[in-house]
Order: sequence, then C-alpha cells, then structure tokens
Amino acid sequence: MPLAHMALAPMRWSDGVLLVLDQRELPAREVWLGLQSAEDVAVAIREMAVRGAPAIGVAAAYGMALAALRGDYLAAADACMRASRPTAVNLAWALDRMRPLWGSSAARLLEEAQRIEAEDVAINQAIGRHGAALVPQGAGVLTICNTGSLATAGHGTALGIIRTAHEDAKAIRVLACETRPRQQGLRLTAWELAQDGIPFAVIADSAAGRMMATGEVGLVVVGADRIAANGDTANKIGTYSLAVLANHHGIPFLVAAPTSTVDSALPDGASIPIEERDPSELTHVDCHRVAPEGCPVMNPAFDVTPADLIGAIVTELGVHCAPYDFSDLGR
Repeated sequence: MPLAHMALAPMRWSDGVLLVLDQRELPAREVWLGLQSAEDVAVAIREMAVRGAPAIGVAAAYGMALAALRGDYLAAADACMRASRPTAVNLAWALDRMRPLWGSSAARLLEEAQRIEAEDVAINQAIGRHGAALVPQGAGVLTICNTGSLATAGHGTALGIIRTAHEDAKAIRVLACETRPRQQGLRLTAWELAQDGIPFAVIADSAAGRMMATGEVGLVVVGADRIAANGDTANKIGTYSLAVLANHHGIPFLVAAPTSTVDSALPDGASIPIEERDPSELTHVDCHRVAPEGCPVMNPAFDVTPADLIGAIVTELGVHCAPYDFSDLGR
C-alpha cells in the first residue's frame, strides 16, 4: 500500500524483523530496510536511514528486542547502539528503559519496545494539542529540519503542532527551511506537508531573515534532540540562528519535544555533546564533489539555542515558560 494511503510511520515490526523506511531515499523512492540485529539498527541510525530523536529511541528499543530474539549478548548490543549518534538523548533514554528487562524473555523486551512506540504516538498527539493553542489564526509558521511522523513513531513534535493547528482550521501556511546539508526540510518535511495537504513553501535556510522582516512569519516552531535542565536546547544546525532572528523581530519561538528529550543531568547547553558529521555531506552533492579537493570542512550537525531565546517549550505535559527548570524532569 502506498505510504500516502496509510498512517505514516517510519518503522514497523513484522515477524521478527524491524522494517524501517529508509529516509535517505525519500522523496524519490519508498524503500523499506529489514533490520535483523542491533548492529543493523545502529548502522541505520548512524547513517540516518532512521532519524529524529524520538524515532531513534524507538528504533533502539526494537534493537534490544532483536538482540534478545537472536540470543545476542545484550550488553554488547546496548553499547553498539549507544555509540551510533551522540546528541539525541532519546537514544540513551530508550536503552536505559530496556536495561531492567535484560533478564526477561525476548517477548517481554519486544512488548516494551512496542509500548515505547505506542506511547510516543500518544505523546506527540498531546504535544500537538498543547502547542496548537499557541498558533495564531492565519499565521505563517517557520520550521526547520523534519520533526514530523518520519522523525517520531507518528504525528510528530513541532510538525505535530502544525498538523494539529491545520486540523483545527487555523488557516496556517508553513515555511520549511531546506535544512542544509542533508536537506531534511526540502526532502522530508515538504513531502509530509504535501501528503497532508497543508499549505507550504520551502525556503533556503539563508532566506529566513528576509521572510521574518517582510512579515511572512508569525511563529517559529522547532524540535529538539536534547534539552538541558535550564532549558538550553540542542537542535538541527541553524536553529540557533533562527532563534536570534526571531528574537530580533519579536516573533514567538517555540520548541516542541517529549520529556524523554530532557536531560536533567546536564545543567546547561554547554554540556551537550555536539555530533560532528562526515565532511562529504558538505563537499559532495549526490556523490559529486562540488568543493575543491582537500577543502577543510567543519560540519556540526547541531547547535544550542540558549533558553533566554525560547518563548516556550511544549511537551506532552503542557506548555513550559521561562524561567525553565527541568532539573526533576527527563533523564
């Protein structure tokens, strides 16, 4: 069945195999990968076949179920997946949740992974309800990266707010940043918005300031990969720039994430590890080199937005406003 005609989700369990929609191939092709081990899951996460903090957590939980079904050494499976990507705290959160079950049956680990998946959908729907109340009627809503069903178990976080606002007849129009260098906004967010019939346009990342200055943007809503106890937030590279621009133009800036993205052990954003990705993401386009041979590259995948630039953080528990104190929430 074509993806447009089924509930959109980036993965599903089928007869001992985790089927993952390969997001590297979208929107050109719908390719499902059959993952059969924790090592397969780690590779899919590292190479971004599956991506988005909540989806990474769900995939990791299923990776532990796969390891248990195969009779693999669970500690090794856990370590393999923890090392796949460093910034998204949901990865470690899901693995920590699975750890107390290591002595249980494989069926019990699978049941817990399925519970984590179902909970994530419900959490995202709650985020959507809380956040949609903050969306002005007829607003232009700017977002970055992909925070929709593809990045979660379903519905989405920041894009979940947009979906719910659209369902509430808020008459919104979305501006989706293309999101260099992997273009998740252009490839994935645009694809999801088109599936749902939500009015949108894609813009170059560097056009965001102009769109704010000309009144095209009334709200910025983004996701998160890790939130420190003081509300500092790590998200896709370029998010910090949007927050600065929004602050300058007096535009509300919202962060949407489940409480599993909160890392209460970290006092502030300076402690958040930032993933540095392969230089080829910048130097090559579709495997063709566009940079001079030997060109030095810096390619951080995330940046940190200080809490004082964030108007509100929306979780499944409700709308959190400054001053933020998540010291008793999350991990």
